[in-house]
Amino acid sequence: MTSSPSRGVLGFWSELPRDGRWLLSTVVVNTFGRGLTLPFTIIYLHEVRGFSLDLAGTLMGLIAVAGLIVTVPAGVLIDRFGARSTLLAGIACAIAGQTILAFATVPWAAAVGLALFGAQFGVAWPANNALISTVVHGDLRQRYFGVNFALVNLGIGVGGVVGGLLVDVERPVTFVAAFLVNAATFAAPVVVLLGPLRHLRPRAEAPEGSAVSGAGSDDGAPAGVERAGGTGVPAGYLAILRRPEVAWLTVLAALAAFAGYGQMESGFPAYARQVAEVSTRTVGFAFVVNTAVIVLLQFWVMERARGHRRTRVLALFGLIWSGSWLVLGASGLMPGTAASVAVVLGFMGVFAVGEALLQSALPALTNDLAPDHLRGRYNALSSAAFQVGTIAGPVAAGVLLERGHPAAFITMVAAICAGITVTAFVLGRRVAPGVDGVRGANQRDADEADAAESSVRIDQPYDAA
Repeated sequence: MTSSPSRGVLGFWSELPRDGRWLLSTVVVNTFGRGLTLPFTIIYLHEVRGFSLDLAGTLMGLIAVAGLIVTVPAGVLIDRFGARSTLLAGIACAIAGQTILAFATVPWAAAVGLALFGAQFGVAWPANNALISTVVHGDLRQRYFGVNFALVNLGIGVGGVVGGLLVDVERPVTFVAAFLVNAATFAAPVVVLLGPLRHLRPRAEAPEGSAVSGAGSDDGAPAGVERAGGTGVPAGYLAILRRPEVAWLTVLAALAAFAGYGQMESGFPAYARQVAEVSTRTVGFAFVVNTAVIVLLQFWVMERARGHRRTRVLALFGLIWSGSWLVLGASGLMPGTAASVAVVLGFMGVFAVGEALLQSALPALTNDLAPDHLRGRYNALSSAAFQVGTIAGPVAAGVLLERGHPAAFITMVAAICAGITVTAFVLGRRVAPGVDGVRGANQRDADEADAAESSVRIDQPYDAA
């Protein structure tokens, strides 16, 4: 039986190592600034700085493009120089980008600011996940990722509410203040990284002669593939992707981004407004429901996911998202009614439960699969997959909804979510039980590996040469 939520939270906090507590302490402050500005950036560019709407939208796209471009080299930098140093470089880009954006009155200046901020996004995910996995281990790691996700949503949600009350297009200085406050919130992680966490080792060294970490099987890399430190672990991105379990995990991440986060700022609001015919206020309140469900239920969900196979948790997540999109589709059958409002709000609540399951399983699975010295590359692959899905998702939604095919849009997204479930089961056959979150399996795997190695050594004839 799991403990009550309050005792569970206290127990989780008491189990965290000191470094893990320091990392978690800055999440809400930092993401508060993100919530303060991101929902209103396009309004600022269009209504305050006077850029055309199509130009403002193109400029906003630079965030995703810059993030995608930076993600792959960021993974290499993390493995070479360490997650802490790389994360600090990304934070510097964010501070510079938000400061430039606050005073940008011409498109090229806004482009520089947004590109710098996007570069921070490309660095932050892999570097932060790698740093978390450096200081938090075992079953606690999965719980940490879940709590971290809830705090991210809490910070963004509170920031969004405060931003809505603060910014005013009639007073441009309010937008300037919001962007400068966002820049200032990045000081919190900088203080922690340069202070209490300055002792973290710059990088993980590849253990000589070790087997593939976390795979539970041969890496499957062909002869001649470059390997890191003589460990038998493929070092390059293409070599890593040749591991079937990594390839399937990357596909799953891309599908989740396409059908989920790629639709939250495009497909969902467009369908809700054009097909379900609900008000913009309802759409805005739906996001409040989403945030509230995540904050309130994340700990409960992750406690119940604990000890179960992570791939089964991901399979359930896919089914929940698939069902939620089909439910949203029903709102189009009763447009402009109170029932359609209830369905739209219910969709975001159910969708949030799926998010909680996803964030309780995917980051931990990725980082348990990754060898310590290649953790940056593994997290960068996951981040890049998410960004590709997030960029492609709105394009597909726009094409189908603009051409009057709402049923095809719902069918497509629901089918992709069902594909996540299938992918999760395939992935489950590829990863070792310990990587899949089965309690005690890591020790059993290690004991079996030691026994096999001892047997080889005993049977091997002595060679005097």
